[in-house]
Amino acid sequence: MKLKIFLVAGAAVMMLSACASMRKGSSRFDSSESIYVKESSPKVEVKETAKAEPYADPKPEPAIVVREEKVTPIEHSGPASKYYIIIGSFQVLDNARRFRGDLVNEGFSPILLESEHGFFRVSVDSFNDELAARSRLAQIRNQYEKYSDVWLLISM
Repeated sequence: MKLKIFLVAGAAVMMLSACASMRKGSSRFDSSESIYVKESSPKVEVKETAKAEPYADPKPEPAIVVREEKVTPIEHSGPASKYYIIIGSFQVLDNARRFRGDLVNEGFSPILLESEHGFFRVSVDSFNDELAARSRLAQIRNQYEKYSDVWLLISM
């Protein structure tokens, strides 16, 4: 009985080891006679040309906020202007003064304005020409990211 089991096991091992499909790379589809084998394609030579710069959408410019208000300059003796670039707005005058000091340290020449609504506006520049005011506003937005929310006040 042991001999029969041994012979059957030996025959099974021989059959499995002789099976061509069990060996790596011996599949019938590796044969060049097979209709399923792809023919090699001709070599294509690729020449590298100048690299194109990736296209990047520029950030769209945010709309300029414009408000019309009656304002009175505070602690400023110069001539009044029609267009003011507002960089800060406060309900408490001391807060506006502190912010003005910070802006002076950054190289601005700010003036304080009191609006008809009781707010203290901090202006970093003023103009009598709207186009010049809008141009300066865009320049501040581009140069100082933290002041990207500046807006234009038209004095009435």
